[in-house]
Amino acid sequence: MRPLRRPPLGLWILAGTLAAGGAAARGQDAAAIIAKARAYLGSEAALDGVRSLHFTGTMQEFFGTDPTPVNSTVEIIFQKPCQQCIVRKWADKVETTGLDDLEAWLRTEDAKNPAQWRLTLLAPDFVKRLRANTWENLNFYQGLEREGGTVSVLGSADVDGVKTVKVAFTHEPGIVFTRYFDAATGRLVLTETEQGGRVRQEGEIMAGGLRFHAREIYQTQGPDAKGQIVSKRMVITFEKITVNEVFPDSRFAVPALLPPAAAPAP
Repeated sequence: MRPLRRPPLGLWILAGTLAAGGAAARGQDAAAIIAKARAYLGSEAALDGVRSLHFTGTMQEFFGTDPTPVNSTVEIIFQKPCQQCIVRKWADKVETTGLDDLEAWLRTEDAKNPAQWRLTLLAPDFVKRLRANTWENLNFYQGLEREGGTVSVLGSADVDGVKTVKVAFTHEPGIVFTRYFDAATGRLVLTETEQGGRVRQEGEIMAGGLRFHAREIYQTQGPDAKGQIVSKRMVITFEKITVNEVFPDSRFAVPALLPPAAAPAP
């Protein structure tokens, strides 16, 4: 196994002009803001009934000033209580990130020769971030305090002309999702992470009686083909979203390092 040199896609999951927060917005009740944000997505019954989410789509990555994207397909699965699997496929390789409660891993294989692969067990800090990311995707903003986290209203902000309320979801020190909700509708407009990543949410897809974003635009830093750190933009376009499929635990468990031994001859 080789050391991990960059964070897997799941850690980036979560651009505009931001204004300073106002006292009026800071005085708002976090529960009321969350209730409006959840109502925008769907009914309480539909939200509370989510056990798993399955996204499939495409991704384009732009590095620095190069206008030519690197294209891949992407499949993302979240399943309660705390499982995640992300599969990305390029022409030359397949990369799978998995989380199974307290264990997380990254497997990379040659797309043309699956026998050529490597497996990396992710460090505890990565596991914590993947767990937080999984919670964020499955719980729709509600209940973080029961998990030991906090929710804080930070103020108001203007994001590309949209008046928003800025709310920080802190899972623990160093793991924070700062979300900007449209003050009028509760729609999620922008997400920031403490690592400097920014995610814009656009469009919508209806699935399972709930409203999801059709496209997410990530702005971050990352290595280009030469290994140099440059600005990086990722655009994920979802083609299909399925709610409450049932996935076996084996989909998320750490893969075996060796193939199973052949059964003895009779």
